[in-house]
Order: sequence, then C-alpha cells, then structure tokens
Amino acid sequence: MSTDIEGYVHSVETGGAVDGPGLRFVVFLSGCHLRCLYCHNPDTWHMKDAKKTTASHLLKEISLYAHYLKRSGGVTATGGEPLSQPEFLTALFKGCKAMGLHTALDTNGFLGENASEELLAATDLVMLDIKAWDPIVYKNLTGAEQAPTLRFAERLSAMGKPMWLRYVLVPGWTDNLDHVEKLADYAAKLKFEKVEVLPFHKMGEPKWEAMKLPYALKETEPPPPEVTAKVKAIFVAHGLKTV
Repeated sequence: MSTDIEGYVHSVETGGAVDGPGLRFVVFLSGCHLRCLYCHNPDTWHMKDAKKTTASHLLKEISLYAHYLKRSGGVTATGGEPLSQPEFLTALFKGCKAMGLHTALDTNGFLGENASEELLAATDLVMLDIKAWDPIVYKNLTGAEQAPTLRFAERLSAMGKPMWLRYVLVPGWTDNLDHVEKLADYAAKLKFEKVEVLPFHKMGEPKWEAMKLPYALKETEPPPPEVTAKVKAIFVAHGLKTV
C-alpha cells in the first residue's frame, strides 16, 4: 500500500503516556460514527474539520522520534475513530512496523469490519472501548448499536490479538454493578490482557459549548472513588488486571 495515501488528521501528541504502553506518539484521526454523550473530542467527529495529509508525511514526522519510541513505547492511533480511515491507518501502521515501532489501535470497534487482515497484521495491540454492557444503555449513550463492537472483540480474540479493554465509568449510565459483572465475565473469556477503568470527567464540555452543542451530562459528576474501586474489584475477581 502506498504511503502517498491521504488521510484526515486532527492532531498529534509526541509524548503520550496514557494511550498504550510506554511513551507514545499519538495520532488523532478524524471521523466517528458514534455520538457518545461524554465524548471529550467532539471536534474529531467530522473529517472536514481536520487537516488533510499523507501517510508518508506523517511517517516522516514519526521517524524523528523513532529512536526514543523504540525503547519503551510506540505509535497509537486514536480519534475520533481510526477505523473511519482504514486505508490511511493501514499505510500508517505498516510504515511504523517498517521502522520497528510498536503499534496500538484505540477503537470503539463499531467499524471493526473495516479492519482488514493486512491492517491487523500491522497492529500489535487493540485498545477496545466497550461503552456499556447493556445494549439499550449502549444505544442511548452512543447513538449506535453494540453488536458490531462485540463481533470485533470476538474476532480479535479468536486470532489471539492482544487486547486491552477501556471502560468509561459514568454515574447513572455505566456504573450498574450487575452489568459490570457480565462485562467482566465476557472480557475474561475473551482473554483481555488489561482493563482500564476510566472515571468520567467533563474536560470535553467546553468543546461542546464552543461547537454550540447541548452537553447532556452537564449535571453528572465524576464517580466516587469507592464506586470506581468496586468496579475495578469486579474485574480483578474475574482474573483481569486493572489500572
């Protein structure tokens, strides 16, 4: 695949420490089909709002940091939803692998069918966001169906692809402990390597306001530490590592 392929990049971060193992070069790709009520990057929803570039141009920028990234990190594609641009993502990850870099895909999995075997072969880790266990809650929270994400998770598990589960803990939405119990059982069966329980925050609210979008969770507060601890304990009880 040619690295001259064009894509839409919202921004990059050269010293990311929370988007995969080690120090990461993080690429925020634009385009997303979900409309999560707590989204902290609504400015990445539309490709028209991003900068158009080529994979080769981006890879040249990454190459400047390759020496450091090889030591204990790599490159993470997030967004938005990276699988909105599968061809560009494939060219990017193949170029990263040619430099000997670890690659991580942060995805909601809704467009999992866009992930070709070629792309997944160049992907070392998938960080999968399962937004909610209950399908109705999932639909109300994201505006999308849950099933495609679970199909993608099961496909990745069947091929033995390393996976981390990312779970945003939103009071009144994803803090039902029975639902968490079922998700933990599911994640254990699929052999997720790690679970990141991410307490809800409102850092994205100013972006919603700037875009003149109604922020439905304005009155929602972050989960109490004891609730976060209970949720983590459920995952641990199923043999899963948490952070």
